[in-house]
Amino acid sequence: MQKKINIQNKKARFLYEILDKYTAGIVLTGTEIKSIRSSKASIAESFCEFNEKGELFVINATIEEYAFGNYYNHRPKAERKLLLNKRELKKLHKEVQNSGLTIIPLRLFINEKGYAKMDIALAKGKKLFDKRETIKDRDSKRDLDRIKKNFK
Repeated sequence: MQKKINIQNKKARFLYEILDKYTAGIVLTGTEIKSIRSSKASIAESFCEFNEKGELFVINATIEEYAFGNYYNHRPKAERKLLLNKRELKKLHKEVQNSGLTIIPLRLFINEKGYAKMDIALAKGKKLFDKRETIKDRDSKRDLDRIKKNFK
């Protein structure tokens, strides 16, 4: 049985307010997919951008070089194309241009067919007071769980 690959962007939900989610395919070379299968990737500081042709690329995602790769090994921080329907691409492009939202990757995973996929989200950046409120909610939830545990 194959090991589950689930690389997440943990900071994304703290820094951004998620408005809409999509699952996109990602164009990779042979050594890139081998590195992902060995969990040697990070999407912590990455974001998505459109080029002049209207194609969506993930930028600043790190996929480490494959240990057993040779001359044909990939660059770790290369731009990688994301695959979505034309309708979804047009909708995302319009939202990003008009309302100043951003597209961030949430999760990189391998589906049951063995293809690398990326969950991306249309998001709006949180202000400082929103972040403080998130921290406060998380702390109060932790305290409540601790109290509940003591009464059981």
